[in-house]
Amino acid sequence: MTIPLSRPPVDDEIKEAVLAAIEGRQYILGPQCKELESELARHTGVKHAVLTSSATAALWMIMRGLGVRAGDEILTPSHTAFPTIEAICFAGATPVFVDADDWFTMDPKDAAARITPRTVGIVPVHLYGQPVDVPAIQDVASARGLWLLEDCAQAQGAAWDGRRVGSFGVAAALSFYPSKNLPAMGDGGAVLTSDDNLAARCRRLRDHGRLNKDVHAEIGFNLRFNELQAAALRVLLRRLDAMNDQRRSLAARYAQGLRDLPLTLPAEREHARHVYHLYVVRTPRRNELAAFLKDRGIQTGIHYPVPTHRQPAVEALRPATLARTERLVEEILSLPMSAHHTPAEIDQVTAAVREFFAR
Repeated sequence: MTIPLSRPPVDDEIKEAVLAAIEGRQYILGPQCKELESELARHTGVKHAVLTSSATAALWMIMRGLGVRAGDEILTPSHTAFPTIEAICFAGATPVFVDADDWFTMDPKDAAARITPRTVGIVPVHLYGQPVDVPAIQDVASARGLWLLEDCAQAQGAAWDGRRVGSFGVAAALSFYPSKNLPAMGDGGAVLTSDDNLAARCRRLRDHGRLNKDVHAEIGFNLRFNELQAAALRVLLRRLDAMNDQRRSLAARYAQGLRDLPLTLPAEREHARHVYHLYVVRTPRRNELAAFLKDRGIQTGIHYPVPTHRQPAVEALRPATLARTERLVEEILSLPMSAHHTPAEIDQVTAAVREFFAR
């Protein structure tokens, strides 16, 4: 039997919630969406959540709401999913790529060194479920008067000193892609912010720039969310903390089972609560190990084999070399992880990894 990389939940409670939303016959930005927005804001500790079609859309709306324009530079890690970069480019700004630190997230010292007079903001990514070094990134931003926009697409429910990520910057973006910690049955995302004006602007931008049904105050786009997804996510949001606890339990099981191997395991920062969206190990024998596991019905992934500063789409920017990022992408491997994997499956993966290194 194949062990998948991720296993999103579908059960009777979720199906019943979706069916009830269908019967409600109000399918876009209706009561389920409004309730979910309130619940997401409370869970994170911010005033507003604005549902939208994806985290990419959320990032774009926030940057548009912050007044980003052509010629502006925005610091972002190279080691992230490419949509982070797309949003910056669609907002009209230029991404400035920052190297990774020992936890695969944005290196604050490298970020500080790349600030220019054109830099307006920083988009740190809480990657794989691991928070960035929040105080260090905040210091970089405040020292130069830059805004901070958190990309929380892979880390919903993670925390720094007990405070949830998504509540530190002027705004944050969430993703509900099916493999994420709070998984939808399709695409989806949200803006998080305590800025009343920014929240109102994002609500307009996601719905064609409307002030009301007939009056369009600005050029927006169709980036709305739907009631069926909201109904399912409301069920899962009530379970999110428990699901993250389960991910942490499975990560601890991996750590115990894979100890003493020539394999670098994910570490948790001091002050941080890692929620293990992915369980990413590191070995120079990555490709061999992935092939060995595939032969045994175990799916793995590489997040991400091509760093964003080396993508053809941004070649014209002539990005600088990022030595640490370029080295780590040759060695990283994501092992199966979700809140709905079983301990027995984790043990099966562990046994196969141990068998590989015993050969």
